[in-house]
Amino acid sequence: MKQGNDKVDKWLTNGNKNINGWNIGSFFGDEAFFNGDWMMRAGAAKGGLYGNDAVEAMYPYTRTDTTGEPLDGSKHKYTITFAPGQLPPVNAFWSVTMYDGKSQFLVKNPIDRYLINSPMLPGMKRAPDGSLTLYIQKDSPGADKEANWLPAPDGTIYLVMRLYWPKPTPPSILPAGEGTWQPPGVKRVS
Repeated sequence: MKQGNDKVDKWLTNGNKNINGWNIGSFFGDEAFFNGDWMMRAGAAKGGLYGNDAVEAMYPYTRTDTTGEPLDGSKHKYTITFAPGQLPPVNAFWSVTMYDGKSQFLVKNPIDRYLINSPMLPGMKRAPDGSLTLYIQKDSPGADKEANWLPAPDGTIYLVMRLYWPKPTPPSILPAGEGTWQPPGVKRVS
């Protein structure tokens, strides 16, 4: 069982394309999509049960910053900055959800915020150039930035971006890992 689990973990690590530290791929679909690829099916089940196929949703995920170092809220503060006009290109909505890196459970935090998503945009602060920066850290970045704060655990971090009904025309994340839109990397700021 351990050997099988290790093979599935290896597939999950290498079965996607790494773009700015985010793992991007498409491993959900119907029986025809899997076409007897049991490793892909096992990876999809372990990576996230009940996922949609790529035309319905894409799920970039990361455990590392732009330098490849593991995300760790006990050691560092991070940002994700969407350049002007470069928010995730979706027809429905998008989100960035924070999980504990060990348990993969949501992170209990003082403001009961487990994700930042597109419906929250009207209350968020943008830079003068229109860019949007998310603050990923365990302590408040300050009252003026809290609208953009995703509280991190005091330990390792696992982030999942959910892009529902991705736009099929440029800019787009489709085809999976080959599209013209790329998620911005998670940058360590301290």
